[in-house]
Amino acid sequence: MTIQIAPSILSADFCNLERDLHAIANADLVHVDVMDHHFVPNLTLGEPIVKRICEVSPLPVDVHLMIEDPDRWAPEFAKCGAQSVTFHMGATHAPVRLARQLRDMGCKACFAVRPAEPVEPLFDILDEFDMVLIMTVEPGFGGQKFLANQMAKTRRLRDEITRRGLDTHIQVDGGVSPSTAHIVAEAGADVLVAGSAVYCADDPAKAINEIRDNAQAAYRD
Repeated sequence: MTIQIAPSILSADFCNLERDLHAIANADLVHVDVMDHHFVPNLTLGEPIVKRICEVSPLPVDVHLMIEDPDRWAPEFAKCGAQSVTFHMGATHAPVRLARQLRDMGCKACFAVRPAEPVEPLFDILDEFDMVLIMTVEPGFGGQKFLANQMAKTRRLRDEITRRGLDTHIQVDGGVSPSTAHIVAEAGADVLVAGSAVYCADDPAKAINEIRDNAQAAYRD
């Protein structure tokens, strides 16, 4: 698989979002974190802003829902124009039903696993998802330190995907930078979310290329 880079606008300037979206035009996706102040202790943005982001973004929009009741709200973000919607293991009541609903709407269905959660319970329903997100920080805030102890989990997931001949992507979110990109790629991740490493760089486009190059050189399929 080719490495994909998904800069997180959580680290962008919210007063200049359109400008900052175009600053990452050499990436592959734009990662939009939706937080509700309940599932995580932070509050970001909702459907009207995500809809407008989908309208002006030069890249496909990858929505990461850190919210309660994604069974109710995830389809609304698909309606906004998101290419993919990710929801959390600890929040959904009917993950297969929700994944199938999103796919029926033409949206990719993705499942997120927090650091303290095992990935193995997902194995029996893995073919229902287009991507699995392994969190390498605790969800809710940007700029946290990368948790290298999540790489064993990533390797087990990649082994299961390979064993079954699936084309499921593995996304990693949290502390990804030019200095950690090779670590997550070697473990089997092929979609890398990077926030502060991109938007706090002097040249975001250069940072994206560096993360991609370092990851591609180390990628384990």
